[in-house]
Amino acid sequence: MIVYILCFILFLVGLFGILTSRNIIKIVIGLSFMEFSVYLFLVLIGYIDNGQAPILSDNIAAAKYVDPLPQAMVLTAIVIGLATKAMLLTMAIRIYKKFNTFDIRKVTSLKG
Repeated sequence: MIVYILCFILFLVGLFGILTSRNIIKIVIGLSFMEFSVYLFLVLIGYIDNGQAPILSDNIAAAKYVDPLPQAMVLTAIVIGLATKAMLLTMAIRIYKKFNTFDIRKVTSLKG
């Protein structure tokens, strides 16, 4: 139970970083904290104490099996998160080249 609370606290740390920071790079880092807490939460959902790999055979009696679906979801989410972070950092670099700052308040006109 305490691990779920720690996941929630990590999510709140990322949310706090996003809401209070005006630096684009710090916002991306806060988003990374939030993503990692969701990944950790999904893996913890599928975890079972003394669980076995879900490989069925005739010799093994009924046992506790670990759910592999959350792990597969996390692997997919990591790939999507990596692409999202790459796009955000690319946009941050382009904004820095145009306005010479990472501060959102100083970016006045974003015209495509």
